[in-house]
Amino acid sequence: MIQSINDFKNVFFIGVAGTGMSAIAQYLKGIGKEVSGSDRYFHPGKPNETKEKLEAEGIRCFLQNGEGITNETDLVVVSTAVEDTVEEVIKAKQLNIPIIKRAELLAVIARSKKTIAVGGTSGKSTTSAMLFDILQHGGMQPSIISGAGLTSIIKEGKIGNAKVGSGDWLVIEADESDGSIVNYTPEVGLLINIDKDHKEIDTLIEIFEQFKKNTSEFFVVNQSHALAKKLSANPAHNFSVDTNDDAAYHATDFKQEGFNISFGITNSGNPIHHSLFTIHALGRHNMENALAAATVANLTGVPLNVAAEALKNYEGIYRRHQIIGQKNNIWLIDDYAHNPAKCAASIEACQPIAKKVIAWFQPHGYGPTKFLRHDFVEEISRALRPQDEIWMSEIFYAGGTAVKDISANDLINDLKAKGVQAFFVEDRNKLVESMRPHFTEDCVLLLMGARDPSLEHFAKSVWEQL
Repeated sequence: MIQSINDFKNVFFIGVAGTGMSAIAQYLKGIGKEVSGSDRYFHPGKPNETKEKLEAEGIRCFLQNGEGITNETDLVVVSTAVEDTVEEVIKAKQLNIPIIKRAELLAVIARSKKTIAVGGTSGKSTTSAMLFDILQHGGMQPSIISGAGLTSIIKEGKIGNAKVGSGDWLVIEADESDGSIVNYTPEVGLLINIDKDHKEIDTLIEIFEQFKKNTSEFFVVNQSHALAKKLSANPAHNFSVDTNDDAAYHATDFKQEGFNISFGITNSGNPIHHSLFTIHALGRHNMENALAAATVANLTGVPLNVAAEALKNYEGIYRRHQIIGQKNNIWLIDDYAHNPAKCAASIEACQPIAKKVIAWFQPHGYGPTKFLRHDFVEEISRALRPQDEIWMSEIFYAGGTAVKDISANDLINDLKAKGVQAFFVEDRNKLVESMRPHFTEDCVLLLMGARDPSLEHFAKSVWEQL
């Protein structure tokens, strides 16, 4: 049984190209472990950018055929997507090599550092990135294991979702979707929000309550989010965009001009501190993310004015309102939004940029889409202005035994019934051709979707066709 970071030296990841897996693999390599892995997306003679970047870090990559696991391997890591029938899992069992889930290993890593675990159903990656930038600017030399690539780290030629610092603090994303958040025992637990996503609200509340119990020093809550507020431990550690509540940290005076947001953050502690923030980002939700990050950083010793200085240079993260560019009067923006609240927030964040927003969404998973069907329809229809449009292509299918008993067109028909301008293009390769008559001289085309590794290339294809 693996209890400590010192219990293994040579570790192998099955599915190492996945975002969560590659982050841990890079972190372990950065602290001196021998790391290797395989992935079903690795093919002989075919280039793979993730593979190349992992190998540049000294992580050996193999085809998913078992050859990478040897007698020298003393730990095998699997993601939740890896089944027991995979050849490498069978081989590891034959060799009596311990097998551990990704989230269990992250919990082991977290116990070796002072950890800030970022939780909530939306905004974890962005808040983690902002917090990392603030701590780094504040001289804390933090480490990070994230669910998305930070642009500042990607520019170094890396995947961008992990970095090892020499300081005491480690920032991690704590995932509620698979319940793994309850594995962590952080010094600081941050709860940004609670919205229906993957699980029913009652189940999410139970999971986040356990997260709260597991946190040892500060449990920091967004009091302006009604469900999160119920789990407050101490208002002196909380934040809010509602000045009428008793949270210690408040954000006010939000403005968005083009692709920049500005606001003030006040700490009502003694003495009162106030700092002005200007960030190259979109939407009120990013004000909340920045407020969350600044609050946690301040509780760990970084002044608010230092946080404001850090976020002036915030460069964003991969596929979170990533601005591809403007062509023929159309701004193209690519975003990871994939649950109802995220899709609505993403659409609203683009509305100050242009008179018309044309949003496209590719749902992922037949089960999740069916589970969230009503919520998608309600949130998206609420967010759209009369002139805005929502388009969808068919649900992304990653394989497996899913029952295909729902179509994205069912959501489109529901949206049409609510009076929304909604359109279905089953094959996304025909999207631009179908949309072209709908483009205007002042327009944003927003692409939304997750889990599908080809979405980045799809965005490039759309850009070429504009």
